[in-house]
Amino acid sequence: MLAAHFDQPGGPENLCVKEVAKPLPGEGEILIKVSASALNRADVLQRSGKYPPPKGASDILGLEAAGLVAGFGPGCKGRWKTGDSVMALLSGGGQAEYVAVPEGQLMPIPKDLTFVQAASIPEAWLTAFQLLHFVGKVQSGEKVLIHAGSSGVGIAAIQLTRLAGAIPIVTAGSPEKIQVATNLGAAAGFNYKEEDFSQRALEFTKGVGVDLILDCIGGSYWEKNLNCLCTGGRWIVYGLLGGGEVHGDLLSRLLFKRGSLITSLLRSQKKEYKEQLVKAFTERALPHFSQDRSPHLRPLIDSIYSLHNIGDAHRIMEENKNNGKIIIEICSSDLLSLL
Repeated sequence: MLAAHFDQPGGPENLCVKEVAKPLPGEGEILIKVSASALNRADVLQRSGKYPPPKGASDILGLEAAGLVAGFGPGCKGRWKTGDSVMALLSGGGQAEYVAVPEGQLMPIPKDLTFVQAASIPEAWLTAFQLLHFVGKVQSGEKVLIHAGSSGVGIAAIQLTRLAGAIPIVTAGSPEKIQVATNLGAAAGFNYKEEDFSQRALEFTKGVGVDLILDCIGGSYWEKNLNCLCTGGRWIVYGLLGGGEVHGDLLSRLLFKRGSLITSLLRSQKKEYKEQLVKAFTERALPHFSQDRSPHLRPLIDSIYSLHNIGDAHRIMEENKNNGKIIIEICSSDLLSLL
């Protein structure tokens, strides 16, 4: 099969498409013929040599995929049949013609979504759902500050926060990105390049502060995050785009606010945890992707690249030009229907 590949860590120019061995589904695994995958920041970091895959995971890029069930390993429980349209949360391997995935990490594709739209859901939306519910324990009426509000996780978090009855506010780096976020339900948006988001968040909350922060930036935001965190609030760090070093008295300020600092990574979680997450998301959020449900959840696609142009997709993400998900099309839906 064909798959995204790089011989050594480096820039997007190191990426190519290479013929590799087709995976064989193991115990309790299902083989998917991939129609589309999506690009995540973790793929960019892995290509750069900064984020190796977890032990035992495929070293092929791609943390989510959508396509058709194509085969079964021993011990599968019979929930799926050949030809079913599915999307899957992966630890790696999605940017290839086939991927093997544990049965419990598959979800049905809602009837109103294409393969391209479905490919944008598993990693970003499950990450956001996990941060809000499994980690952050979000409650109705709480105010949630979401950094990188027009990213894949940000767009999902805005809508899932609304679904939970809470109030999303976001940061982003341009008026266009702020507009995207507010169009999707953000109650307010702050341009971190032009204003102090912590002061604006305090103004929005009438001086009380936000209850929950979803932070993919890390070190460079620590003071402003603490400044606008309410007493007893929860600050969840799930990425370090702004570095991991903190220079200052973080602990005493966090202690003074009786705040919680929590870290979270989904990719390295155990299979059982991911299956519980997929089950909860499937029951509580997935039905809302249907157009006849209110509130209606919708993925946002920024752009689509073929597997052979994957380097261009990485450049767009590295330059922070995307609003929404960047999709890697592996096999067109028209061709997939003939296989």
